Amino acid sequence: MEATKIRRLAGEARRSTLRALRDLLGGFGTAALALVLLLWLIVVAATSLIGIGLPLLPSALRALHAVANVERARLSRRGAEVLSPGPLPHRWREARADPATRRELSWLAGHATVGLLLGAFGIQLPVWAVRDGTFALWWQLIPADQATPGLGLWTVDDWPGVATVTLMGLCWAVLTVGLTPAMARWQADRGRRLLAPGPETDLSLRIAELTATRAAALDAHATELRRIERSLHDGTQNRLVATTVLLGAARRMLTRDPAEAEALLERAQSSAEQALAELRAVARGILPPVLADRGLAGALSGLAATCAVPCRMEVEVPGRCAASVESTAYFVVAEALTNIAKHSAATHAGVEVRSRGARLRLRITDDGVGGADEAGGSGLIGIRRRIEALDGGLTVTSPPGGPTTLEVELPCGS
Repeated sequence: MEATKIRRLAGEARRSTLRALRDLLGGFGTAALALVLLLWLIVVAATSLIGIGLPLLPSALRALHAVANVERARLSRRGAEVLSPGPLPHRWREARADPATRRELSWLAGHATVGLLLGAFGIQLPVWAVRDGTFALWWQLIPADQATPGLGLWTVDDWPGVATVTLMGLCWAVLTVGLTPAMARWQADRGRRLLAPGPETDLSLRIAELTATRAAALDAHATELRRIERSLHDGTQNRLVATTVLLGAARRMLTRDPAEAEALLERAQSSAEQALAELRAVARGILPPVLADRGLAGALSGLAATCAVPCRMEVEVPGRCAASVESTAYFVVAEALTNIAKHSAATHAGVEVRSRGARLRLRITDDGVGGADEAGGSGLIGIRRRIEALDGGLTVTSPPGGPTTLEVELPCGS
């Protein structure tokens, strides 16, 4: 059991590190592009003071918006979509008063400096780890004056020095696993904060956002219908067909061999019971009857009782919410607890549900390995789509090593 847990932790760390390196490499590319643009903007701004660079200002603003859109697309591929603030001004006088353009300039300055350094250092860490970790295999094959560790601090000419370099390679590997996920988040968080629409977003952008969430909800609904159809077709329908065949065979055997007919009837009864159980499972998947019978608190307590990981449940919801809200909250908790049991290697989980004014807030935590990623196929995208369909919000905090926390907010009046 302990060996299985260690293997699971190692697999989670490997996947988290590889995703982080991929993100840092992509961020390094956009940071290099941002650095070139930042230098150009400095030149344009400096020459504009004497009137030479004024004709270049519109093209500089268009380039700024284009680079920011490239980063928005990159961040959207790695997690929640970062929407554009909409049409941005290309004239300098309008741009100076535009909050979204000012945020883009702030992001550009930070990404071209700190983002570039994070990307470069994050990419260099595994290179140093491989180079120094394998130093003992090839140090004698190169000229003596080139036998140096990754940082080139000294020249190695004996085996104790080789052992020191190999130990440095191990340290680089540990730093790669421990630091790169956090560095990738630091690199991306500023872009998600500054490039997303601000409070001044106009109504047209809000309409576009709601249109996108509505389309996602329709896609999720269609997927759910296909799942129900497959469950009925492949499970219940086949069981009922088998029951019909068995009943027909038993009817023909009643006069010729009553004992065989009784055995066939017993098999038909067993098949009908299995079909009934599968039909009940499909019905519970559509809308759990326990929600109508016992309310949200009772339904969630049932989920906690059947969870494979010990789960602490706290529900403070004085009244009933809309059926759509209760159903969404139920399925979000069910999916989250399933993910905890399958992927987190956690020993404890906790669910807190509280009603605050017109909002229902859920907080789901576990003490597992962390590293949950929406792009990694963990089910978080499906959870987010369910929540956004009700105009709710989801925040995921899952550093490598844990703990993982999902904070959900749903409007009670939906």
